[in-house]
Amino acid sequence: MLSCVFRTGEFEGVRSFSGFEISGHAGYGSEGNDIVCAAVSSCTMLVCNAITENFGAKAEVSVEENRITLSLSETNENAQKLISAFYEHLETLSGDYSKIKVSVI
Repeated sequence: MLSCVFRTGEFEGVRSFSGFEISGHAGYGSEGNDIVCAAVSSCTMLVCNAITENFGAKAEVSVEENRITLSLSETNENAQKLISAFYEHLETLSGDYSKIKVSVI
């Protein structure tokens, strides 16, 4: 199961996404050959790099075995919009692939 957990927080009085954690495997192929897992991993790294490098947002990113996390340390409208778009993208994928679970806490 590929778990996609999005966290919300309050920034300047507005509730919005504050980060996410993606972990596990989609299970649609052998390890290293799972195209669904590879697609989610690639998209996740694109989002992390865009937030920290292109938007210059202060965020903590952690890449470990089977887990990628991002936590915003400040308000950044572009970063929050991108996390929202990422959430919507994974929600769409989870409709097509039942081994992707998306949740918001």
